[in-house]
Amino acid sequence: MDDEMQGRCCGRRGRPRAPRLIPEGTAFRCFGPICERAGEVVLLLPEEVEALRLTDLEGLEQEEAAERLGISRKTLWRDLHEARRKVADALVNGKGIRIAGCRRRAEECPRHLCDDAAEE
Repeated sequence: MDDEMQGRCCGRRGRPRAPRLIPEGTAFRCFGPICERAGEVVLLLPEEVEALRLTDLEGLEQEEAAERLGISRKTLWRDLHEARRKVADALVNGKGIRIAGCRRRAEECPRHLCDDAAEE
């Protein structure tokens, strides 16, 4: 697993990221606007997507969502806050959304957002 997928980037300081309990077989997909700016994407980590799904889609309280992911409520809040910031940036600024670990084939991926899929 590369550093990007493990949540490490650019010589990150501090404690290593705690592992999240993301359900096995969860499929992640990347998205891009029709009028996307060439090459401009934001990268969402799987744990950020799962935090969004549990709190915003399933309507769980942060305490319950954190328990499901096996992390503290504060860690969930940080992941959720970062995910919401990235999604807002993509929507407002017309950027694509790439999700680390996307398993789509290159021809299925919008404008080849997924470097992982392009390598297959």
